[in-house]
Amino acid sequence: MSQLDDLKSAIKDRLGELECVIGWEQGYDALHATPLFIRTEADLDRLVIGPLAVHNLATYLTAYKGKKIGVVVKGCDSRSVIELVNENLVNRDDIVVFGLCCDGVVSQPKIRAALPADPGFVESVTIGTDELKITVAGQTVTLKKSDVLADKCRVCQHPNAIIADVLIGTKQNPAGANSLACQEEFEAKSDAEKLAFWQETMSRCIRCYACRNACPMCVCRDYCIATSRDPLWLSQDNSPAENMMFQMVHVSHLAGRCTECGECERACPVDIPLMLLRRYMNKQVKDVFEHQAGTALDQTPPLFTFKVEEERIHERGW
Repeated sequence: MSQLDDLKSAIKDRLGELECVIGWEQGYDALHATPLFIRTEADLDRLVIGPLAVHNLATYLTAYKGKKIGVVVKGCDSRSVIELVNENLVNRDDIVVFGLCCDGVVSQPKIRAALPADPGFVESVTIGTDELKITVAGQTVTLKKSDVLADKCRVCQHPNAIIADVLIGTKQNPAGANSLACQEEFEAKSDAEKLAFWQETMSRCIRCYACRNACPMCVCRDYCIATSRDPLWLSQDNSPAENMMFQMVHVSHLAGRCTECGECERACPVDIPLMLLRRYMNKQVKDVFEHQAGTALDQTPPLFTFKVEEERIHERGW
C-alpha cells in the first residue's frame, strides 16, 4: 500500500476513540492543501499528504485540550507536539500522533516566482517523485522539487516524526546542509545594513498577526501585547518601528521554545522573512544553553528555569 493508504488505515483503526483526527485535504485549488478535521470514515476520502501539505497541524492542539484527538505530523511538526507536551500545554495521553516520514514540502513563494502567470489561475498539479507539473493559464510548467523546496527542508535534521504512536512511511535521511545561504548572507551584514533591511522589510507589514496565529507555540493570545491596553506596549501605528517591536517581543517570547516549523513565515501575506530572526535566536540558545526545542520529551526550556550560575555564561572574572 502507499503511504497515504497506510495512513488512512491507521486513522480508521483509531477513529472511534477520538474526537477527531487533524490532517490535510485539497484546498481552494490544486496547488494548496488545507487542514482537514476527520470525524467520520467518509472524511478519510478527502485526506491528502505530500509536498503541498505544508501546515503544522500541532497549532490546533491547544484548542482541543481535555479532549482525545489525533493529529498527523511531519518530522518538523512533531517537534511542536513535543514542546507543547513539555510545557504542559497539552496532555500526551490525550493525543494520538500519526507520524510521517517526510521528504520535504514546497515553498509557495518559490512556486509563485517560477510560474509564468498568476497562480490564481492554476488548473492542475501533478506531483512526481522529483518534480511538479503545474498547469496555469493554459501553460504547463515542470518544476524540480529541489528548486521549490521550503528552506526549512534544506536543513531539516528530523525528517521522520520524533514522537509517534504510529510511524508511517520509509524513513528519510537528515539533510546534509546545516545552514542556509540566505541566513549566512543576512548575518554577514553590518549592523547598519541589518537596520536598513528591517526598516524596509517591516514597512510591508500590515500587522495582521497571521504570524502569531499560525505559531503553535504562541498560546497567550488573551494576554498578547498586540491587544493589551493596560499596559500599552504597542500603539496602533503601523510603522516599521512598531512592527519590529512586535516581532522582537514575539521572538523573545519564543526563545528556547521555537521549533523552526516556519509557520510564521509561511502565513505572512507579504512574505516577510521572519525565520531570519527565529533561526538566529535559536542559534544563540543552542550556543549558550545547548538546547534545541522539541527534540526530546521531558526537556525544560532554558528560560523556564533558573540557575545561579549557568555553565556556559561567565559573568565573573572578566
